[in-house]
Amino acid sequence: MPFRRDMLLFLAASALAGGTSRALASPLTAAAQPDLRGAIDAVEYRTIPKSGDRKTRNLEQMIKKAAAENVPVFLPPGTYRISNLTLPDNTRITGVPGASRIVYTGDGHLFAAENVRRIELSNLVIDGGNRWLGDYAGGLLQFTGVDEVLIDNCEIGGSRKHGLQLERCGGRIERSRISGAAQSGLYAVDSTGLSVTGNTISDCGNGGILVHRWKKGEDGTVVSGNRISHIRANDGGTGQNGNGINVFRADGVMVVNNHIADCAFTAIRANSASDIQISSNQCRRSGETAIYVEFAFEGAVVSANMIDGAANGISIANFDEGGRLASVTGNVVRNLSLNGPYAHEVGFGIGIAAEADTLVSGNVIEGAPRWGLQIGWGPYLRNVVVNGNVVRKAPVGCAVSVAEGAGTAVITDNIFQEMAEGAVLGFEWDKKASGEMAGGGSPYKQLTVERNRIS
Repeated sequence: MPFRRDMLLFLAASALAGGTSRALASPLTAAAQPDLRGAIDAVEYRTIPKSGDRKTRNLEQMIKKAAAENVPVFLPPGTYRISNLTLPDNTRITGVPGASRIVYTGDGHLFAAENVRRIELSNLVIDGGNRWLGDYAGGLLQFTGVDEVLIDNCEIGGSRKHGLQLERCGGRIERSRISGAAQSGLYAVDSTGLSVTGNTISDCGNGGILVHRWKKGEDGTVVSGNRISHIRANDGGTGQNGNGINVFRADGVMVVNNHIADCAFTAIRANSASDIQISSNQCRRSGETAIYVEFAFEGAVVSANMIDGAANGISIANFDEGGRLASVTGNVVRNLSLNGPYAHEVGFGIGIAAEADTLVSGNVIEGAPRWGLQIGWGPYLRNVVVNGNVVRKAPVGCAVSVAEGAGTAVITDNIFQEMAEGAVLGFEWDKKASGEMAGGGSPYKQLTVERNRIS
């Protein structure tokens, strides 16, 4: 005897509700009849097809009742047209992956929650339809002061602002797909133990994943295993937009094992973010600097990243603003370009740049059309060690600042091959100021240059 569809829905709802024997409404799909069903009781929540407010109120009542009884709301396959839902504590909404579709009807926001302990959404398609969002709404989904936001296996698309905005939230955003946001896919500010793992974020207007704080401080967000692609910079600028992952004022963040491609500016950009780890990421076809650690930071590890295609490879910059203390090791940087999205005082086509209290070791750079390594800029150079790197096919292998006020650098045991102009040369700002120094005997007392090989 074949299973009846309504029995399948009953069993699914019963399992989601911990095995409680609670009947569902009739087995018609939501598309066929716009009922809002949940695994909470035998009441059939009917709606008026053209009344979005009534439909929203019915679903909101269902969610509140389910949250109070500690059971999830299950949305069978179909389309649910709603707006302006405020979710209570302990909300759990789940559906059938790819088939339970929530469509925003406009006039404010879709989902919001504030100062609650837990919100969970899973297996839902959430479509903003590029409809207007209220001035108070930063994203299609907006959560503030939520201890645990759990979003799993959802599709979020078509937001006129951010796809998902979190403020003062912890939790996990995982295995979800966010696309078509006019601003960023995910904007997280003042997070508390947030993990963003295994998501796909694409085709966003100004950013992929943003991890920010209003004031510089400990954050601890982990961004790992995500695929990010086709991020534009519709609002322009010189780096605030167009980044795959952007970390701003947030300390203690880990950015690891992500695949990032085709960003208008930077694959991974850390601005005033101390104690950051950027490791084992694939960065492909970045429009500006692939990995940027800049402005007021202390402490950065940039290791084992693969960079293929960018204007610049890796930049550890802004000693004049307090940017210092980094380790840049084991990265591969290749196929760079002289062309960037704006005019830059230093220029583009540089493999790895560093200024203060930094180790640059064990990296491989090939195809940097200006300088393979840039060590310091004008007087902004202090305590940089360049050791054991391989640089191939660049006009200048290592350009080290010898301008007035420049500090100490040690350049040893590197291999330079196919250097058109020189392997290790001193520069005063952008002007060449020395002959070849790779073999030793530097005329500058602040420089130690020895045991390098030119082949």
